[in-house]
Amino acid sequence: MPTYDYVCGACEHEFELFQSIKAGPKRKCPECGRLKLRRLIGPGAAIVFKGSGFYQTDYRSESYKKAAAAEKKASTSSKKSEKTKPKSDSTKTT
Repeated sequence: MPTYDYVCGACEHEFELFQSIKAGPKRKCPECGRLKLRRLIGPGAAIVFKGSGFYQTDYRSESYKKAAAAEKKASTSSKKSEKTKPKSDSTKTT
């Protein structure tokens, strides 16, 4: 359930109200009792992932991703160069 910000147009009383998403906006000010209350548009909230399936490294910066890709590419190319080296022949032919 979200928290909504309200302000009264008559007495300028501001407060937050924790209410259901399905509930309609309140109209009566708790301070002055007039029907001048209006809901403010809030800044929104961040998404918070909780649980065992989410890791800190899942959402990295672009510079981190580029460095990781370069490192992976370097390790892959070194493995390829090891495969292309000729092996010494240990068997003797007579």
